[in-house]
Amino acid sequence: MPRWRIPLRAPVVLAAAGLLLAGCANPSTGSADDDPTKPVTLKFWHGWSAPGEVKAINDSIARFEKAHPNIKVRATGNVSDATVNQALRAGGDEAPDVVSSFTTNNVGQYCDSGMWVDLDPFMRKTGLDKKKVFPQSLLDYTSYNGNQCALPLLADAFGMYYNKDAFEEAGITHPPKTMSEFIADAKKLTKKKGGNSYERVGFMPNFRLYQNSPDRLFAQWGPTYFDKDGTSRLSKDPATYAFFDTAKKLMDAQGGYNALERFRTSFGDEMSNQNAFLSGKLAMHLDGEWRGLMLNEAKAKFDWDVAPLPVPDDQVETYGRGYLTGTVAGIAHSSKHQNAAWELVKFLTADTDQVVAFANAIHNVPSTKAALASPKLDADPTFRTFLDIAKNKYSQVLPPSTNGGMYVVQLQDFSYTAEAGKVPDLKKGLQRLDKLIDADTLQSQN
Repeated sequence: MPRWRIPLRAPVVLAAAGLLLAGCANPSTGSADDDPTKPVTLKFWHGWSAPGEVKAINDSIARFEKAHPNIKVRATGNVSDATVNQALRAGGDEAPDVVSSFTTNNVGQYCDSGMWVDLDPFMRKTGLDKKKVFPQSLLDYTSYNGNQCALPLLADAFGMYYNKDAFEEAGITHPPKTMSEFIADAKKLTKKKGGNSYERVGFMPNFRLYQNSPDRLFAQWGPTYFDKDGTSRLSKDPATYAFFDTAKKLMDAQGGYNALERFRTSFGDEMSNQNAFLSGKLAMHLDGEWRGLMLNEAKAKFDWDVAPLPVPDDQVETYGRGYLTGTVAGIAHSSKHQNAAWELVKFLTADTDQVVAFANAIHNVPSTKAALASPKLDADPTFRTFLDIAKNKYSQVLPPSTNGGMYVVQLQDFSYTAEAGKVPDLKKGLQRLDKLIDADTLQSQN
C-alpha cells in the first residue's frame, strides 16, 4: 500500500507517559552493552494499521520470537513519525527500542539528529555484509553522510498500469518505451465527451493526482538534486527542463491543463472502487505494486497489464527503470537493549525467508538481493514487473537530506504552479526554488 499518502493516526495515548512533551534537543543515550541472549522485552513501534498488514507483521514477530525465545516483542502499530520522534527525544522506559517509518525522505533527519543509531557497528559485530545483502539503491535511502542509521524493510516500486482493451481499441500494440511514444499514445487513447469534457484520457499528467508527485515521473530522467556540497542544483540540471517540457507536451496533447484539471476533479477516491484507472477514466496510470492486488480484488472489468514507465528518447538504454521508496527500520538511540534490538532489526530486514514471507503477505517488493531472487516469491507476472524495476541499475531513489523531505514538498509546490502556466520564466523560477531549498537546509543545520 502507498504508505506515504495514507494519513497516519496515533491511537496510542502517550501523553500520560510524558512522551509528547517537547523533549531535549539531543536524543537520550541508551546502551549497546546488553547481552542479547538474556531475557528481555523489546518495544517495537510501526505504522501498519490495516488488519491484513497487522497480521503480517505480527506473524513476522512470532517467527522471530520462536527463533529467539529469550526475546519478547511488544508491538504498537499505527504510529506516526511525529509521535515516534517526540518519544525518542523524550527517551525514558516507555520509548520504543525498534522503530520503523514509511517515510524514506526523513532518513537524513533520523541519522543527522542521532535519534536512530548507526547500524554499521552491529553489522560488523555480527558479520552482516550490507553490500552483499541489500541493493545499493536501497542502501542509498537508508543512510546519510556515511551513517547507516536504518535498513530497508520492504520496498515500493513505481511503474505504469495500462488498459489493454483501450490499447487494442486505439490500435496500439505495446506500451510506450520513450517519452515521444508516451505523448503520441496518450493522445490516441484520449476520448472526448461533448465539447469540453472527456470519457477517458490517455494519461493524466497533473501532479495532484493520486501518486503523481512530480519526483516519481522525474525519476525517469535520472536527475541529480544536489551538488556534492549539498546545494540544490535543479536549475542547473538539463533533466529538469526536459521533465517540465514533457509534462507540458503530455497536457497539450490531451487538451491542456485546465481541461484535464476539471476532469481530474471528477475522479473518485484513490483507494475506492471509483479510482480513475479502475473506473476506465485513465488508459495509462502511474502507480505502485500494491495496485495490482487491488485491481484483482475489485475484479476490474477490463484487461490490464503493467510495464515500466517510459524514459527520455535519448536514454533508451535505461528503459526498465523506475522510482523506488519503501519502509525503513532502525534502533532508537535511547534504547538500553540495542544488541537485542539489532537481533530483531536483522531478522526483519535481512533474513531471506522472513523478507519473502512478509513481501508476499502485504504485496510489497522484497528488499534484499536474495529475497528478490527467491523462487518462493509471488509468481504473478505483473508483480514481477515491479521486481525487475527494483533490480534495474538505473532506478532512482530520492537523496536523503538533513531537513527530511522538505525539498520534495518545495518541488511539489513549484510544480503545481508551473503546470498551471504560472511560471513565465522556468529558469528563473527554478533558480528561486534552488535558493529556497538551500535556505531551508541551512536553517535546519543551525
